[in-house]
Amino acid sequence: MTLSPSLIDEIEDALASQAVEKRDAALWHITDLFIAGSDTYTEDHVTLFDDVIGRLAATIEANARARLSSRLARVPNAPLGVIRALAADHEIAVAEPVLRHSPRLDDEYLKTTAATHSQQHLLAIAQRAALSEQVTDVLVQRGDRDVVRSVAQNNGARFSSAAFKTLVERSVADDVLAVHVGTRHDLPRQHLLRLVEVASSAVRQKLAAADPAAAAAIREVVAEIGGNIRAASRRASSDYASARAEVEALHRTGQLSEQEVYGFADARKFEETAVALSLITGAPIDLVERAMLDDNPDMAVILAKVAGFSWSTAQCILLRAANRSLSVQDLDRALSGFSRLKPATARSIIAFYDARRQGGAPARAAG
Repeated sequence: MTLSPSLIDEIEDALASQAVEKRDAALWHITDLFIAGSDTYTEDHVTLFDDVIGRLAATIEANARARLSSRLARVPNAPLGVIRALAADHEIAVAEPVLRHSPRLDDEYLKTTAATHSQQHLLAIAQRAALSEQVTDVLVQRGDRDVVRSVAQNNGARFSSAAFKTLVERSVADDVLAVHVGTRHDLPRQHLLRLVEVASSAVRQKLAAADPAAAAAIREVVAEIGGNIRAASRRASSDYASARAEVEALHRTGQLSEQEVYGFADARKFEETAVALSLITGAPIDLVERAMLDDNPDMAVILAKVAGFSWSTAQCILLRAANRSLSVQDLDRALSGFSRLKPATARSIIAFYDARRQGGAPARAAG
């Protein structure tokens, strides 16, 4: 691609001119030229347009910048410098089209923008057709109510386990958010358990009715909310059934070792880790899951001691399988308790809790 002498003269005159009308006319002429042939241009051509359009757009008013943003937002090879300048614009009418639609903005740029710009900028990002975990991590931590609601109902968004945990925590005081989160098809089971436990009765009813694809599982959870929530969820969960079959097979053949449990925990496999702990310790699966979900790590530490695990495995269960964030002080306290706790005492504690759950007297643990 070469620019005709007349077009070069027009650009140079426009750049040198103080007349807004002349600069605007040249800008739209060049922009039209780029859009018309964008699918035929090389990166060198795009770089040339980037320089020219960037210089012409540097002094235009907000309304014109917003128009430019709308015109370039969906162009696959739009000039990158121009797109980034528009995305960083303080006027949301300018930034919104490219933040929401431009394929030229990569994850790293979106993550940085989400960490530094206004809530309106975050809301535009939250509505993109696809969002990676590294971007949604920032949105759910920093976003206000509207941002978090928007990203939670975005089917193209992907979330880390930590982000799901944050969404559940933030949904406690936000019924709308709770419904958005609870009806996501990719919500891991342990987070659904926690969400339904803390949800209001109105939210529980909405969860059962909101999503036909998830309604059966949610109805079972809601139907047994008065104490059998995990049992209902386990029956409805194909992930749990698959995990139990895998772990029970290892247990039957004598292959369910500490190393296997460490591997499950390190891979953040909640169901597999819980089933393994239950089989090795003899503790009810409900007690194990509650221990792994509880913010207080004590019961998980006790179970690891009953299982005869090392502190390394206990720590992995606490931090990775249960997806906890413990302070250095809390982790030191957990280590201290684990080191002092005797296996017989740990077994007695588990027996006591199991007996209390069943409404009977605790059996004496084997020494």
